[in-house]
Amino acid sequence: MSRKSRREAAEELAAAEVEGTEIEAVDDETQSELDLIEEAEAEIVFDDKSAPDDRAEEGPLDEAEANPVRPYVDLGGVKIVPREGLHLRLEVEEGSKRVVAVGLDFAKSTLQVQPFAAPRSTGLWHEIREQIADQIRKQGGTTTEVDGPFGPEIRAEIPIAAGSEGAVAGQTTRLARFVGVDGPRWFLRGVIAGDATIDPEAAEKIEELFRSVVVVRGTEPMPPRDLIPLHMPKAGPTDPGTTAV
Repeated sequence: MSRKSRREAAEELAAAEVEGTEIEAVDDETQSELDLIEEAEAEIVFDDKSAPDDRAEEGPLDEAEANPVRPYVDLGGVKIVPREGLHLRLEVEEGSKRVVAVGLDFAKSTLQVQPFAAPRSTGLWHEIREQIADQIRKQGGTTTEVDGPFGPEIRAEIPIAAGSEGAVAGQTTRLARFVGVDGPRWFLRGVIAGDATIDPEAAEKIEELFRSVVVVRGTEPMPPRDLIPLHMPKAGPTDPGTTAV
């Protein structure tokens, strides 16, 4: 029997299932073909979106899903719910002067968020997650993938250079959590550092903060992985406890 392609093997198996054919035993070559089918199915699953089952209700939300009367800090590609004790920072690319990330300091932790354009039917997090882990390992760090509150996430220990901003004397590594959620035509990445990497109470507060982010994808065509434009806060209602720089 000649070796079949994945597509042919998958189509034959699907046809057998539709016709009610029972397969009681297989030879080695047929088993190899079934293994190929499983690999193909795994690839399909790999392309699926990664998000909590209740994302559309509990967040991170798409602009169309958000409460239209709730006050937000409008930063373009994302909107942030103001709250007491929240300090908001915009991270600006030195050369272009464009805003490339939003930093949120809260509960003795930091949360950096970035929104990206994504395909309508497939997600980015599965692929990006592997790339992040590979990059950290090349830097001499270590990574562990765990099942977190948003789905798969990376928990990493990353080397830091002596004298780096925010580094404690004698500290050679820092802990970080990389989380991601695939939404409708967008992908939201978060990087968590500080107490939320080790303290469950702080982690819960930062996870709720990430959940509260609203992504504004817009209607303009954008290539997948392009950063959705961010900008300085627009004038609007904000909580006096929230500060922005």
